[in-house]
Amino acid sequence: MAAKSDGAAVSPRAQIPADCLSRPDRRPPQSLHAEQRYSPADCCWTLGALLIFFSDGASDLWLTADYYLRRDYWRFALTLVFVIVPSVVVQVLSFRWFAYDFSDTPESGTAAAAMVAASSGAHGGDLSAKDGGELGAGRTAADGAGMLPGPPAGGRSRGCCRVFVWLFQAVVHILQLAQVWRYVRALYLGVQSRWHREPERRHYYWRMMFESADISILRLLESFLKSAPQLVLQLSIMIVTGDVLPLQGLSASASLMSLAWMVASYQKVLRDSRDDKLPMSYKAVMVQILWHLFTIGARALAFALFASVFQLYFGIFIVAHWCIMTFWIIQGETDFCMSKWEEIIYNMMVGIVYVFCWFSVKEGRTRCRMLTYILTVFIENVALTTIWYLYRGPRSSDFYAVVMVCVVASSYALGTFFMFVYYCLLHPDGPVSGWGYVVEKQAAAEALVSPTSSLPPDVVSSPPRTLQRTKDREQGSGMDGDVFQVRPPRGPRAPVRQPTPRTEGPVIRIDLPRKSYPAWDAHYIDRRLRKTILVLESAAPVAPRIQYRCLSTPKEVMEYETTV
Repeated sequence: MAAKSDGAAVSPRAQIPADCLSRPDRRPPQSLHAEQRYSPADCCWTLGALLIFFSDGASDLWLTADYYLRRDYWRFALTLVFVIVPSVVVQVLSFRWFAYDFSDTPESGTAAAAMVAASSGAHGGDLSAKDGGELGAGRTAADGAGMLPGPPAGGRSRGCCRVFVWLFQAVVHILQLAQVWRYVRALYLGVQSRWHREPERRHYYWRMMFESADISILRLLESFLKSAPQLVLQLSIMIVTGDVLPLQGLSASASLMSLAWMVASYQKVLRDSRDDKLPMSYKAVMVQILWHLFTIGARALAFALFASVFQLYFGIFIVAHWCIMTFWIIQGETDFCMSKWEEIIYNMMVGIVYVFCWFSVKEGRTRCRMLTYILTVFIENVALTTIWYLYRGPRSSDFYAVVMVCVVASSYALGTFFMFVYYCLLHPDGPVSGWGYVVEKQAAAEALVSPTSSLPPDVVSSPPRTLQRTKDREQGSGMDGDVFQVRPPRGPRAPVRQPTPRTEGPVIRIDLPRKSYPAWDAHYIDRRLRKTILVLESAAPVAPRIQYRCLSTPKEVMEYETTV
């Protein structure tokens, strides 16, 4: 990716275009996460997620063994497929992430060189990154690289430790326990951030947020690839046989709870990771769980009723609905991933989520899109349930049929009620009036910014910290590819007898516009940039700050789009 140089280092606020300063919606409340700490409630939430994971997986495996012992091989095979295939997909993706994070890449070495060069100049620096890649610091970076320590004396023991880690991770992923390991690691990092003081606390907290982001994405993917079809399958079997085995009920309940939990957990971690959004309270998370629990339950039951009579038409309906939802999402021009093809794959996965529940994929007022989806799902549920009621088999009595119809209707109505409770009373940005957000907490958010602070209001002072990207002062640098650039500070250095701690750390400037919520920031998705940030975070005396490009004019937007 080609991008322009930032030019000379100047005051961060002085670089921000007037358009960004004059529009409040372009400048988030930056200090919302300044005092955020890992709390006991966060620890309990992680333990609860582990409990949900084990209960879902164990109940499915137990039911699979029960089908085998009953010599019901067809149901045994279907249940086992919905357990093994999604788990293998998630393990492969997780191991791929581990392999990149743990491997020695040039990005980590050049980032360390940049940090040494910047620290030797003024205990801080101004780094320019294009998508978190290579260093282009010229002579300054080269001199800094020469100051790096050589290989440790115990290189052989270090190599043995690395081999052990690779073997351990391979065994963990072969045993399909990558999610458990990541949960335990996130729990460990969170506890360490609570026990340590600055700057160790900050470093552990940032790593914990990265780990939480990974596990939330993996578990959301696994839930809708495994738990969702498993729930529909077991409900269909119960409806066809007219009997409910205890293990079937346990498996279906665990799958439904896993789906609702992971949708709410994903939204919470995404909000917690962004400093331009207020974090979601656990009260709001519980209401979100109830919202998705009842709406997904009604949706899955309507699917199961229809599939119990029309298996072929049910498959056609699911494929058609998924294709329509995927094209609808692509038409909305989402901006989640770093490349076009990754974005298409992500949209296809979100299309699977849209088969069962609403999932916000765009920033701003989603009133029309959300109402369209809710109305579509309501009509589909009514149509599927009505067709089953009219063409059900003779084994289903009229009383049983009426009860099923009432369960679908009441469950969906109850889920819609909790959705309104969330948006009207517990939404982090404030209550909703006429489906338009009324941000009543803005004053409280602005009060978090100290008026006597020496930092500019566009500077975030704790992780995850991001700044709006400033306008380029120099154009036509001719630099292509991924670049980290270190600039020495301007002006002569005055002699200081007693060094004082510096309040400003290195600034990592990313030549990408910051993605709008509900997309992840680039430093959470791009693992090269994440690795570089962690290296800088551990080496710097103060935390590095992240600054994204601010596309303020149509000309700059057009120039940026031509470089992608």
